[in-house]
Amino acid sequence: MRGHLPSCSVVLATILLLLGGTLAQAKSKYICDEPKPEDMCNAANTCGSASAPCTVDIRKSGNGASVKPGIPNAKGNQFFCVKAGTQVVWMTSSKNTGFTIWFGTDSPFDPDDPIVGGGAKPITVTAHTPGCYKYDAGAFYSGAVYGMSAGSKPELVILP
Repeated sequence: MRGHLPSCSVVLATILLLLGGTLAQAKSKYICDEPKPEDMCNAANTCGSASAPCTVDIRKSGNGASVKPGIPNAKGNQFFCVKAGTQVVWMTSSKNTGFTIWFGTDSPFDPDDPIVGGGAKPITVTAHTPGCYKYDAGAFYSGAVYGMSAGSKPELVILP
């Protein structure tokens, strides 16, 4: 048995080395954690323009909120990009649903207040400060005591 101990140590060391290398190469699930998140922006994930607003639909989805930018083939809670100066219309297409969008203390929008709206109250803000932002999104049914969704953590890149 003593003869097998060094070979087991070599195998164990090799596995640890391979596992460590794999973990070091693992990417974050957040675009904002990448070195240059703006490089991930392209025509397929950029919303709005200087002449057309970006419309973002927030819906309650199970226990969470789904944020869907107004771009073809968009998926819920995918990151998206807008250029500074673009108007962004936060709204919901669901009846009797309210929503909240909160960027914390570093909102990229003017005005920089939390965004609170609903089915009959879309909120328009202007993208102001370039950068990559994680934000909290929530949706709730009107009048529901326990209807607030858990926050989703989508991302947004504001291009210069």
